[in-house]
Amino acid sequence: MKLPWQKSEQTTGGSTKVELPEPPAEEPKKLPKGYTPPKGKPTPKRVDQEIKRGVVRDPNAMTPAQRDQHNKELKKSMSKEEWKAYKKEQREANRAQTRQIQAKMDAGDERYLMDRDKGEVRRYVRDWVDSQRFFNNYVMPMALVLLVILLLGTWLPRVSQVLSLVTMAFMLTIFIEGFIIGSRVNRAVKAKFPDTADTGFGLGMYAFSRASQPRNWRSPKPRVAIGAEV
Repeated sequence: MKLPWQKSEQTTGGSTKVELPEPPAEEPKKLPKGYTPPKGKPTPKRVDQEIKRGVVRDPNAMTPAQRDQHNKELKKSMSKEEWKAYKKEQREANRAQTRQIQAKMDAGDERYLMDRDKGEVRRYVRDWVDSQRFFNNYVMPMALVLLVILLLGTWLPRVSQVLSLVTMAFMLTIFIEGFIIGSRVNRAVKAKFPDTADTGFGLGMYAFSRASQPRNWRSPKPRVAIGAEV
């Protein structure tokens, strides 16, 4: 009887042929969870990408650490009054830049938009929502009114019970219409962009969240009038 670790021998023409066992196959190396292969090039800095897109107008813009160090050095070289005047001027410049960026976002400039708002599909969804009226358009004003009424209802228990039922009905209506909005906008997007992968729950929530904001509070600002054909 041959044991597994013993060599097998074969006799051919008076000679003995020894067959060596094959080496065990190497097991594939287990990679850690979330491992991604190297890209072969360093990740570009965010500032460089913003300069390329035109968001950062100053190619020599300092990092936050460099800016803090620069301000410390300036503070040492200035008097108290000069430092206050410099900080005031800096705050005004920051406010002006913030207003400029917000204006670009409201206008729908793709360079300044958040990732969730970019693309022709999201632009179409915004126009689709802005061209229609929904009960969800009045969520925030109604929520404030109900909050005030509920606070007043603490002194009137019977009124408070009735208002609690009204509030539950109001919330149920919002959720039902939110489901309807999500279903309708997905059908509209699939008909307009049959090859897009930007559909599903995320797209429905995007339309629902925009519909839940008052029209004047939305960003980017509405481009179409209510009732317009999209």
